[in-house]
Amino acid sequence: MKCPFCNNLETGVIESRAIENCQVIRRRRYCKKCNKRFTTHERIELVPLVVIKKDESREVFNREKIIKGIIKACEKRPISMAQINQITEEIEEKLKQGSSNEIKSHAIGRLVMNRLKSLDEVAYVRFASVYRHFEDIGSFLEEISKIKKVNKKVEQKSEEGSNGG
Repeated sequence: MKCPFCNNLETGVIESRAIENCQVIRRRRYCKKCNKRFTTHERIELVPLVVIKKDESREVFNREKIIKGIIKACEKRPISMAQINQITEEIEEKLKQGSSNEIKSHAIGRLVMNRLKSLDEVAYVRFASVYRHFEDIGSFLEEISKIKKVNKKVEQKSEEGSNGG
């Protein structure tokens, strides 16, 4: 570490302390040449997630946008803020673990829809209607019929399992 006063490269550490929820290390240092003291802050440098929008423009990932979208879809549904936060956290973690720091917005939308589909069918259809730009009642009915078919298959499998015992 270079001394900010005399530019000497030999410095020592007096004390170190974690701050900002253990995301930053604050170090009190001294210069071995001029003996002046100074403070440094070390933080993990993360490459931010970038969202590629439909028009190919890019913006920094904002988890609040996911939360707002899910809250709208779940309005007047029996879904808690804890569940919404958990979904958002899981999606953000999945995105961070991906091979790229650039993610297409439609991929994020699919992740949200998949989570909502298993949580609440009404919230799922609401979110899908915005995400997929449903333009008429036919689009809604088509999506609802897909859900009904899946539910019917699940019911048939569970009946087969309970009857085959």
